Order: sequence, then structure tokens, then C-alpha cells
Amino acid sequence: MSWIVLVVSGLFEAVWATALGRSEGFSKLVPSIVFVVACAISMAGLAWAMRDLPIGTAYAVWVGIGAAATVGWAMYTGTEPISITKFLLIGGLIGCVVGLKLAH
Repeated sequence: MSWIVLVVSGLFEAVWATALGRSEGFSKLVPSIVFVVACAISMAGLAWAMRDLPIGTAYAVWVGIGAAATVGWAMYTGTEPISITKFLLIGGLIGCVVGLKLAH
């Protein structure tokens, strides 16, 4: 169950990172609220998962999922250019996250 919570928390990291960018320095209300709520959910899930998982593994997986999802979403929505290099690097990042899971 901790792994599922960790993955969902990593996805919420992508939500808050995206909302932070769209908040324009917290000058826009809705993205600012989304940031606060998603950040709280993301951090709470990470903390919950760390009860059963080693801190280094949990944090690396959380950050990796959040980073990959944030870049993937940005490319999907067109706010960031798509490139083969980015796809390969995201694939490597996901491979490392899976590797950490398998090594646990």
C-alpha cells in the first residue's frame, strides 16, 4: 500500500509544480489554491509512505515520478517543446524509479 500512496503522492507533486508555475508568483488565486492543496496531499502521502519505506528510496521515487510527470504534462500541453532527448531522459528516469522499487 505504501508504494501506491507514494506513486499517487508523486503525481500530486506534478500537480503542485504545474500549479506553482501557473500561479505567477501566487498572484492568481485558483492556481495558488491548487498549489497549496496538492502540495499538502503530496507531502502527507510522502510522509505516510516513509513509515514503511526507506527515506532515500521513497524520496527519490517521489521526486522522480513528480519530475517525469511534470515534464510529460508540460510537453503534452505544449508549454514545453517536445524532443526525443527529453523522451529518452524521462524514460531513463522512470527506469531508475522502477529499479529503486525492485531493489527494495
